[in-house]
Amino acid sequence: MGGGPYDGGAPARRSPVGAASAGGFSADGRQPVSSPPPRGPIPWSLSARAGGDDARVGPALASALDDLAALLLRDPGAPADAFLASGVPWRCGLDPADALWAARMLLPLGTDLAAGTLRALARSQQDQGSPAGLLPGPVRASGPQLPPRSVGIEATLLFPAVLAEARRWGLSERDTEQLLPAAERCLTWLRSVAPSSGAAAHRPPGLSGYVPDPAPGGPYRCETQAHAHRAALLGADLLDEFGRPGADDWREWAAGLRERFRADFWVEDRSGGRPAAALTPDGAPLPQLGSAAAHLLDPGLSTAGQFAEPLLDKVRTETLARLLGSPAQDCGWGLRTLGGAEPGHNPFGHGGGAVRVLDTAVAVAGLFATGYEKEAGCLLHGTLDAAAHFGHRLPEMYAGIRRTEGGAPLPHPAACRPAATAAAAVVHLLAAVAGLRPDVPAGTVAIRPAGTAPLGALHLTGWRIAGEPFSVRVSRLGMGMVEEAAAGLQLGA
Repeated sequence: MGGGPYDGGAPARRSPVGAASAGGFSADGRQPVSSPPPRGPIPWSLSARAGGDDARVGPALASALDDLAALLLRDPGAPADAFLASGVPWRCGLDPADALWAARMLLPLGTDLAAGTLRALARSQQDQGSPAGLLPGPVRASGPQLPPRSVGIEATLLFPAVLAEARRWGLSERDTEQLLPAAERCLTWLRSVAPSSGAAAHRPPGLSGYVPDPAPGGPYRCETQAHAHRAALLGADLLDEFGRPGADDWREWAAGLRERFRADFWVEDRSGGRPAAALTPDGAPLPQLGSAAAHLLDPGLSTAGQFAEPLLDKVRTETLARLLGSPAQDCGWGLRTLGGAEPGHNPFGHGGGAVRVLDTAVAVAGLFATGYEKEAGCLLHGTLDAAAHFGHRLPEMYAGIRRTEGGAPLPHPAACRPAATAAAAVVHLLAAVAGLRPDVPAGTVAIRPAGTAPLGALHLTGWRIAGEPFSVRVSRLGMGMVEEAAAGLQLGA
């Protein structure tokens, strides 16, 4: 997190492609970038548009794509590989976790950005010694209740999942196969820090199957276990597709994690319980609830247009959905990073109560996917309303103060704007409403829009699946119709 004020009503001045690299670092995180890298094409669809009944969606998407173009960087050692800087003005270089989150959320506009980001990060991984497979990254503050978290750990767990989902959206077999060894090294690291059986010497026996963040001493955060679970299941899909060994072992590891997590991370109370924010190094649960719990609803896109098995069971998913939709969590502009009734809540706290757009977008997509459309719709509208107040340009975060009639979201003095994850979140939100679920290797795409049609009629044109333009229309009754798609791509069930 950086520090410093920004004008909540005017966006940061648009910079040309590559300009955000000033003062940043190369993809290996070591060499300063002293001059703008070579220019190249924008690695996503330039014709992407959104329209329909809701007047907010078109300007929000257009502004998001403008912001993303301003943050685009290229690896000086491999100019064909593009990735996104985290944000202006505080984090103008490559943050591996933010870059992967943004690339993942932009997959509906093409896979080129994901491929470039993954290749750049794979090169940074290759010269790592011990622990083998871990992507480099700094630590970042995570609120008043927990110590700083490791960006490198988050990125290492994201890498296999982003590669697997990029394959579903149309990343070529050749590119996927080239990146698969790096994904396997990420999984090797995961196995080394969270063995499925036996006790690690530095932690209690019951915690040996969880991923500590930071390693090796923990704590054991709920969202980190969600990232690990998704990496294992989607990584298994990749191993199966390319005939690599270990897929069944990873599915077995994920099943063990689900069983342990449901027993250890659920804090019972009279209202039905809640997931713990983390387990301490000695195994005690921290019951504070914040937006990070939304990642438990994000299983990841698996094969045949299906989602991977969720970390929580159905009953607890319903309980978490209810909690995320409560006034303590949803301030009216999005999810608070720490609930309004929790000890230490501060509406301006980076991890202690401010609204983080990435977490809210993950929650919206997860709630739609699991059938909790009322809660998802409220968060969706709150986020789009906030974007309108910020000139349709979302900062990475803003104050989590309760929304009042006629009020506006308050800007956060340390927020980046433009910010890669906030801008990419607009694409993620619209794709979730339309219910896009492709499986290009299988030649199918499923369209399962939200039945409540929270934005009314919605029309997405110039998006990209299988490397070709894709357009879909959602009616006011929540019915989807594909208008343009790659030849040979069939509508899935």
